[in-house]
Amino acid sequence: MTINDPIFGELEYEYGWAKDTTIHFLGTETQITLMIDGEEDGKFDENQYTAYQSLIQNWEDLQPILLRSILDYYRQKRQELGYDIGLNENYPLVETTDQILDMITLDGIVVPYADIFEGRDIGITFNCTWDMENGLGLRLLNEKVIEVGYQDIAI
Repeated sequence: MTINDPIFGELEYEYGWAKDTTIHFLGTETQITLMIDGEEDGKFDENQYTAYQSLIQNWEDLQPILLRSILDYYRQKRQELGYDIGLNENYPLVETTDQILDMITLDGIVVPYADIFEGRDIGITFNCTWDMENGLGLRLLNEKVIEVGYQDIAI
């Protein structure tokens, strides 16, 4: 089933609404999947629209913040796993956001149901070189990173 939503555009329904789209991420046109939680009737909550529109309006300013959060998470994960002492080719020493940028690929934006948190809730998913299986996810609330972890935290 397909709908044409005034805000999200043309969406396909398969256990949730989604579409493939292109977004600018740190100077590169990137193919992503936009996923919106919703029922088959194609009716979305006003807060889902607000969260998505606010993300898009602030996207340029948010990108360096996302990158910094990912770098912090990576360093912490690397230390927890002991790879700051023992070498592991999947977890090389990374000191700059440019280096971490080479290790991630923006994968998707998730607009969850609006009743989970008070505020504008968005998930962002990435593929990453150090954990291909679990990927990387960020949870944003009111355009602030509140959690970084495996991809499933963003979905």
